[in-house]
Amino acid sequence: MKAIMATEFGGPDVLKYLDVDVPTIQKDEVLISVEGTSVNFADIKARKGNKGKGNLPFIPGIDVAGVVEKVGSNVDTVKEGQRVIAFPKQGSYAEYAVANQNLTFRIPDQLDIETAIACPIVSFTSYQLLHDVARIESGETVLIHAAAGGIGTTAIQLAKLLGAGKVIGTVGSEVKIPVALEAGADHVISHDHEDFAQKVNELTNGEGANVILDSIAGWVSEKSVACLAPYGRLVHFGNASGEVGHFQTKDLHASCRSVLGFSFGTTRKKRPHLIRPVAEKVIPYLANGQLKINVGRSFSLAEAKEAQEWVESRQSTGKVILKVRND
Repeated sequence: MKAIMATEFGGPDVLKYLDVDVPTIQKDEVLISVEGTSVNFADIKARKGNKGKGNLPFIPGIDVAGVVEKVGSNVDTVKEGQRVIAFPKQGSYAEYAVANQNLTFRIPDQLDIETAIACPIVSFTSYQLLHDVARIESGETVLIHAAAGGIGTTAIQLAKLLGAGKVIGTVGSEVKIPVALEAGADHVISHDHEDFAQKVNELTNGEGANVILDSIAGWVSEKSVACLAPYGRLVHFGNASGEVGHFQTKDLHASCRSVLGFSFGTTRKKRPHLIRPVAEKVIPYLANGQLKINVGRSFSLAEAKEAQEWVESRQSTGKVILKVRND
């Protein structure tokens, strides 16, 4: 099969388009004929070696959409020939991928393939951030950083579906404001041109945001505390800035505010049983059109290097995807 292999740690040039063996499956696993996969910052961190110096070479990619080619002897959740989305165990930038049945989810026929390719990481992560970690309540104000990105545009919609009264987004460039507004944000702030904390407080009559989703870290995390409402929850789930944010205990206890951490990757590995309830909620939203995934740009599998370069450029909006089979 054709696959993208990272032959060493480093820049996009370490990604090679090669012929490799089709992977084999164990009794609890599923072999998936891959239609496509999304491009995530986690893939770039893995390529650089920032997620630990694992075995080389390796196939990048953490989610997949396709058709079940073969099932292990213990698999009873999906059958051969069914369309699925999944979180594979050893990469998805390939024509075939293997996933445990507990991380493989059947999708209905009405879910178009482009949405299926783009949706797994952004939709599942966004739902868990808002519902499971932040425990969003009806009428609350939600602030979403990086609001024009894949998770940002998805979380805006899910916040509204889960009852948010007001959704505010921040972006790094004014040219990205229309993307977040189109996704359904009530207000969008360019934090390169405005003091976002001050603006959020103005928009909430001094109360602040009840829920803040932060994938940037560094100064953005620290500044977020200045517009976090009493009993508010700041959920930190990434460090796109590469910086470290610092918090003081005095900013939390008296105001009953919380800083919470979340990693979908850790959850998949350590508590995979928590993922299926998410799938049961999210997939119907996608199938009936209540939740739409913004696909910013599509590349072929052979163009994985260019796709990662585009994501790293910080110019991308929505979700960037790789289409593996274009027939």
